[in-house]
Amino acid sequence: MALHPEAGKAAAPDQLINVAQLVSQYFSYQPDPSDAAQAVSFGTSGHRGTAQQTTFNDMHIAAICQALAEYRAEQDITGPLYIGKDTHALSEPAMITAIEVLSANNVQVVIQRADNASMGYTPTPVISRTIIRYNRGRTEGLADGVVITPSHNPPSDGGFKYNPPHGGPADGDVTKIIQERANHFIAQGNKAVKRIDLKAAMASEYVREDDFMVPYIEDLAEVVDMQAIAKAGLKLGTDPLGGAGIGYWAHIAEHYGLNITVVNPQVDPQFGFMRRDKDGKLRMDCSSAYAMAGLIELKDKFDLAWGNDPDFDRHGIVCPSSGLMNPNHYLAVAINYLYQNRPEWPASLKVGKTLVSSSMIDRVVTNMGRELAEMPVGFKWFVDGLSDGSLGFAGEESAGGIFLQRNGETWATDKDGFIMCLLAAEILAVTGKDPGQHYAELTNQFGSPCYQRVDVAASLEEKAKLSAMDASVVTSESLAGETITNVQTHAPGNNAAIGGVKVSTDNGWFAARPSGTEQIYKIYAESFNGESHLQALIKEAEQLVAKIIK
Repeated sequence: MALHPEAGKAAAPDQLINVAQLVSQYFSYQPDPSDAAQAVSFGTSGHRGTAQQTTFNDMHIAAICQALAEYRAEQDITGPLYIGKDTHALSEPAMITAIEVLSANNVQVVIQRADNASMGYTPTPVISRTIIRYNRGRTEGLADGVVITPSHNPPSDGGFKYNPPHGGPADGDVTKIIQERANHFIAQGNKAVKRIDLKAAMASEYVREDDFMVPYIEDLAEVVDMQAIAKAGLKLGTDPLGGAGIGYWAHIAEHYGLNITVVNPQVDPQFGFMRRDKDGKLRMDCSSAYAMAGLIELKDKFDLAWGNDPDFDRHGIVCPSSGLMNPNHYLAVAINYLYQNRPEWPASLKVGKTLVSSSMIDRVVTNMGRELAEMPVGFKWFVDGLSDGSLGFAGEESAGGIFLQRNGETWATDKDGFIMCLLAAEILAVTGKDPGQHYAELTNQFGSPCYQRVDVAASLEEKAKLSAMDASVVTSESLAGETITNVQTHAPGNNAAIGGVKVSTDNGWFAARPSGTEQIYKIYAESFNGESHLQALIKEAEQLVAKIIK
């Protein structure tokens, strides 16, 4: 994908969404049951779409919530259901739909109390942590949760994600049941969907407001050495990118005595303050140097800075030494630090990573004498290991990560952008070096890989063909001048299908897979032999994919 000439520059007025129109489309447009593109579809991170294209509308969310209520009843999940929303324009109307349907089904819904501190928004990791805290020690009456967010997607998008009682993203078996039932309801015009109006719902015994923020903040010292950060007196900066955790940082700073400056305190559903991403679109991607250009320009004013996406499950670390870190680089540094600075962690703890994350992690893990658990793309694959304490850390190349509490107990089972950012401050406070400097040391020891992801537009049919391929599609014995050492269609960590293929040599690899939430396919590639070798890997990967989907 060619770099847009306006990448990194301020948003253009003509690309700002019409919020009133978008919300009207959410409530007015009804999906066509005969059009597969307009159906409920849970990808790697829930159902996503936009009201403009009739892919995320009131009818979708009502059907999903009815299906969810029935699923809870079938599974005897009788505890509270915690709902969080981010700052996207469609999140508030989707929250209204969810409350109206779930309360009509006698589900005990708990939402964030709307006050000046939280502003009524709840980050994804806070919902996960709240579920974990409530369910700890319980065997019945378990809680679960919903997060209404399309993550870093453009301002016009909406998203809906379900987290069962384990606290993390629901796996495919669960989402398939909910998806199929929801589409059945839509095909019948949602006639079987129970619903009461919002005013009646809020006055009922089934909707309660609570504060998720304060307990989460008070627990942070259980997972990050907040005392070390405070003692170091670091000057820290953050750009929440207008996201759900924007009100948290001031309270974290006050509670722990930290010096944190929020450089952008705006909440705007148009996200008009954003810099344009590599393709010129507005996308709140804290791992993109173009979207994060505003904070990067301020990097020398702070000892360390960071950003988060709208639901705060991702992180972007900005160091004076290196600027915005590639997510893969920071994952390697975090792993290397954590497994040597958590004395209460068992020696048996594995390291979790997705199949498309950097092989630098593999080299770091091997050097520490630890075991690697390599999974397909999607954080749901890490939930079991985080729940039973067999994984100390889990991370993915798209800037998501989480780790256990300092005593080795489960913190949460979904990505947590807060603790990944605070860990960067802990690393600097404890070692005197920022994560960028630590990564430079790792490259001196293990080599310096080049990594790239390429996104290509793809139809549903083309995505299906790519997802169904097996190892037989690779007939060559060499890749970019090296002997192929491995062809994988299943992840070694759990033998689950990766929905694509990964081909490896001694010094490089590529993986190709369709996106679970967007109409694109993705090619990931990495080389320890330099940029020209990386581009050769990508070229051969593109040729392979072209043959498969033609």
